[in-house]
Amino acid sequence: MSAGTVEPKYRRVLLKLSGESFARPGEGGISLSELTGICEQIKDVTSQGVQLAIVCGGGNILRGREFSASNSVVLPSTAHYMGMLATVVNALALQDALEHAGVPTRVQSAIRMEGVAEPFIRRRCIRHLEKGRVVILAAGTGSPFVTTDTAAALRAREIDAGLLVKATRVDGVYSDDPLKNPHAVRYSEITYRDVLSQNLQVMDAQAIHHCMEQRIPIVVLNYQKPGNIQRAIAGERLGTRVSDEVAKG
Repeated sequence: MSAGTVEPKYRRVLLKLSGESFARPGEGGISLSELTGICEQIKDVTSQGVQLAIVCGGGNILRGREFSASNSVVLPSTAHYMGMLATVVNALALQDALEHAGVPTRVQSAIRMEGVAEPFIRRRCIRHLEKGRVVILAAGTGSPFVTTDTAAALRAREIDAGLLVKATRVDGVYSDDPLKNPHAVRYSEITYRDVLSQNLQVMDAQAIHHCMEQRIPIVVLNYQKPGNIQRAIAGERLGTRVSDEVAKG
């Protein structure tokens, strides 16, 4: 069965896109080719009636920890706000690319900036989703010292998403860094508690706790394989699935 004929299992999904997904590997900024590739997958997903909200990272433009040195003239809280604004830049680029592809969108920001985005209002966000619009959620939670992974998990809870997809450049979660340890094992399934107890670098602990409390499964996958996002939403087993229990057999 081709990706285009796979029926979605989940009606409402939160997609977490890292800032790196907007740039070519090893580079910064925004790559139009990378952006176009992501938009094609998003269009395929929404064409099946999936309600999709997206949380963007901003690491391709700026990372708050770049200014975290004790001798930095930029305060850590200021650096985090700068990182949040970087996610808005990505959100606006993604919005225009999706609209160009014929996908209706709205950008909602946790930091008020009415000139370019709506404020995040839960009921309004859900209403947009119900009308078939992709809602791009920018500026994290609006508070410093909170990662965009945690923002994604929190927004997934707020909008009652059935699944959180974390799109990365690796094909799942490993027991160790596969680039450094050739014996690292990829998990096809793992529980929230095992992720926390083994300190696996899936998402930060606060994000895992949010999903665990609401029992929102997380799928970590390689978005660069065309159709992977769509297949994950259809319930296919790929990448790594993090949930409250591991299937037997």
